[in-house]
Amino acid sequence: MALQCGIVGLPNVRKSTLFNCLSNAKAQSANFPFCTIEPNVGVITVPDERLNKLAELINPQRIVPTTVEIVDIAGLVKGASKGEGLGNKFLANIRETDAIIHVLRCFDDDNITHVDGSVDPVRDKEIIDYELQLKDLETVEARIAKVQKQAQTGGDKNAKLAYGVLTRVKEVLDQGKSARTVEFESKDEQKCFRELFLLTAKPVLYVCNVDEASAVNGNKYVEQVREAVKDEGAEILILAARTESEIAEFETYEERQMFLSEIGLEESGVARLIKSAYALLRLKTYFTAGVQEVRAWTFHDGWKAPQCAGVIHTDFEKGFIRAEVIKYDDYIHYGSEAAVREAGKMGVEGKEYVVQDGDIMHFRFNV
Repeated sequence: MALQCGIVGLPNVRKSTLFNCLSNAKAQSANFPFCTIEPNVGVITVPDERLNKLAELINPQRIVPTTVEIVDIAGLVKGASKGEGLGNKFLANIRETDAIIHVLRCFDDDNITHVDGSVDPVRDKEIIDYELQLKDLETVEARIAKVQKQAQTGGDKNAKLAYGVLTRVKEVLDQGKSARTVEFESKDEQKCFRELFLLTAKPVLYVCNVDEASAVNGNKYVEQVREAVKDEGAEILILAARTESEIAEFETYEERQMFLSEIGLEESGVARLIKSAYALLRLKTYFTAGVQEVRAWTFHDGWKAPQCAGVIHTDFEKGFIRAEVIKYDDYIHYGSEAAVREAGKMGVEGKEYVVQDGDIMHFRFNV
């Protein structure tokens, strides 16, 4: 279940610096456009305090956190939808990701050139939005040309549905808005919309890359971004990539925490970013806990117990009988599985149980 977030932005917004902090896979971050051409893929551990708490209680032989994939995509320039710069490659790489982390330059630094000569994060955001919208418009217009005749003359229900969805999306794109701002009522419309795989329909997280002094409260550029995205339902995260790269160089957890408290932060921007990326992909975590290992497993919001069992092994899903479930808070309160059982707090759930974030699961199956 390798879901990916793509990091995008104009050249020289410190995307690769940020990617390096995230994955410690050193993408070369040089100060000229198109330093990253092939996308770098990093498999990144998701920080989760609950996993550490469970490990403290159980003292297992090993601890296995869950992961998310982050892809560093080449910087985009104006005209990418027409193939300018590395446009075609860039757009193909974005299409393959499930969500977008959009890095915006919100810092002044004369040593780092800006492709458009001045710092204006809202303009930068609009450049990328515009290129993605143009590409989506191409896709939508091509689809409309295919289904229009069937929808207007024949009795093809699917063609009518698709035509209705496509025309609504086209209206929004023509206004210079992203496809994610359109809301559809019926399940069929939503399914049809998802199957278009539009670039601007992907969920997005805006990362305002600021200087160290603004890492806690942001600055005027961050406020401009906040104002510009308020109707999009998108999340904004403030971090200082240069500071994050300094944090990443500390060897121990204690040293990192000391440095963070000195600059007034509770946790690093990278940790917050990874958690936000995980939420952006609508992912949740359940745990398996035993003396051999305490492990975090990733599942999609809304999945039922058999699907979650299938994450461990397909046989678990095929032969699913029932799931024994302990709520995380109960486990912490009582301190062990045996104590939870004694208190009568262990639930036995069937195939229809919708797994909750933080559940500690034990699956019974028969193959």
